[in-house]
Amino acid sequence: MSIADKVVVRLRVNGEDTAIMAPPYKTLLEVLREDLGLTGTKHGCELGECSMCGVLVDGKPFLSCLAMPLDLEGREVTTIEGMPRGRELHPLQVAFAELGAAQCGYCTPAMLLTAKALLDREPRPSREAIKDALSGVLCRCTGYLKIFEAVELAASRATRG
Repeated sequence: MSIADKVVVRLRVNGEDTAIMAPPYKTLLEVLREDLGLTGTKHGCELGECSMCGVLVDGKPFLSCLAMPLDLEGREVTTIEGMPRGRELHPLQVAFAELGAAQCGYCTPAMLLTAKALLDREPRPSREAIKDALSGVLCRCTGYLKIFEAVELAASRATRG
């Protein structure tokens, strides 16, 4: 592939403006992992059915396997690598670790980002709201209970602090 087969893709990823040369047919998932080295976003079904590739776009859950980066120019993309505040883990990450909410860890980035979007719009969600928000992120390891509890713990800490 020559440079003539590539286009400039300008993205704002994890708070930083980025410009890369990439083939126009690459998905956001491929650009994040292969070109930007942000491997926290996972390959799953690549059909938009499992949400393993979940990121946030302008603060909302978004399936990166179905998105073309050129369509996202000027929008904010957040991956799991952008979730911590500097060296400080996000409260959701702390709660997941404390309660053992992650087992194999493959779904964890999408779970955390989806939960973050929920807490950003609804700081004190009900268990039903948490279940509903996370229902699209498939996990083969857990029964989801510890995940729901971790989201509740992070929410209760945030509203107290």
